Amino acid sequence: MALNLQEKQAVVAEVSAQVAQAQTIVVAEYRGIPVSEITTLRANARNNGVYFHVLKNTLVRRAIQGTPFEGLADTLVGPLVYSISSDAVAAAKVVHEFAKTNNKMVIKAGAYNGTVLDAAAVAALASVPSKEVLLAQLLGVMKSPITSMAIVLKALSEQKAGAAA
Repeated sequence: MALNLQEKQAVVAEVSAQVAQAQTIVVAEYRGIPVSEITTLRANARNNGVYFHVLKNTLVRRAIQGTPFEGLADTLVGPLVYSISSDAVAAAKVVHEFAKTNNKMVIKAGAYNGTVLDAAAVAALASVPSKEVLLAQLLGVMKSPITSMAIVLKALSEQKAGAAA
């Protein structure tokens, strides 16, 4: 379905707004995937805060022009689906997880923090734990010395209480 000029401008504005807030963009070819599976993937992306759409490549090129994602312009060829997220790993994780179970989804490229990524780099980015998991791990590391000190102090007080009795 052809878009008129106003519709094209609206799409470019919408994608530009998403790109302005984005940390990561992942581009994948979706040829041959049934609509029902794409619908499931879209719902999963939406639940993870990922903007997931099939867009015209020329409109996306215009939307990323002058942004840190401009380097992706050369890879925008063929039928592509775009995953854009403000979370550093969400877009890569959603597309990579789907591609593991469906070999028709082919990750072409991605961009993170102004750096263009190939498919292997997108897979590596997808393997990074989420922000919440990383914060929990950091908290565990920070809490460990305090817990150890509390255990030592308790053992000392029990030892002194045992010696006094």
